Amino acid sequence: MAAGGKQRAMSKPPFVIEPHFRLHEWVAEEKGYFSDEGLDYVFQEKVKSTDGKAHDAQGKTSGAYQTFEAGRTSDVNCACHWTVNVAAANGHGKLWADVYSVSPAGIFVPADSPIKRPEDLAGVPISVGYQSGSHYSTIQALEQFLPRDQINLNYADGMLFKRLDNLIEGVSQASSLFSGPYYMAEQLGFRKILDSTFMIASMITGEPDPEDLRKFYRALKRAQRDIDLRPDLYTHYFLKEFPERYHAVMDTRRWGPGERIVFEPYTQEVFASARDWIAERGIFDADKMGEGGYLDVVIQVA
Repeated sequence: MAAGGKQRAMSKPPFVIEPHFRLHEWVAEEKGYFSDEGLDYVFQEKVKSTDGKAHDAQGKTSGAYQTFEAGRTSDVNCACHWTVNVAAANGHGKLWADVYSVSPAGIFVPADSPIKRPEDLAGVPISVGYQSGSHYSTIQALEQFLPRDQINLNYADGMLFKRLDNLIEGVSQASSLFSGPYYMAEQLGFRKILDSTFMIASMITGEPDPEDLRKFYRALKRAQRDIDLRPDLYTHYFLKEFPERYHAVMDTRRWGPGERIVFEPYTQEVFASARDWIAERGIFDADKMGEGGYLDVVIQVA
């Protein structure tokens, strides 16, 4: 674990920053934006340092939502907005409503696959993460082409890197991938059948100082501007988001910038619409959707 920022204040613990499959935290750290804001922080990385095991799901019904149930350790945690929405309504943290982000995502198949169109995915097992972004976004994208009873989701491969492994090794017929693994699949010649880009929201763990949250997001806003201007200078940071077993074949010069933070509110209307969408598809049992309303579960300090 690397430490950064100013000397830790004695009155409160340092703000814990953990990158989330995107470039922004790495850019802000490199350029000193967190320190410029006067943020007393600790920077922790859990993907490369654990060979990706920290983000593997444990069992067929374990994914992003279950990590919120178990508890996360950084002050700001990111996941698809559907999962953060339900997790916040169940009291597993507070949804940061001043921003959201958008990640490129898609359903990929091998180059020689007979699957050519979204309709060809009828009944085909598609590897997704249970109650994770790929679960919801795959349904959302495929409903335009297939009735729900023909959408066959496979949760057995777990979370992101295991799904990428199984696609590369020929274990999976189709896999839903986002951000860095999305670009990796494109680089290796896998064929994208359907775009499934989705929104990401942020969950606040514990009770960090609201001013520290402002400092954190001001630093990320500066990083977003840098990435927008010269993405070619920063895509190499995806190497820090991938287990080392992939590094020899990764050519991040060919990759896009991945997730983009949108500094606009995650509104009450979006919150309600997402909950209705989840409920209509039975992704959570009715008694597991949580009772917290929007005003009960969000933090807004912009």
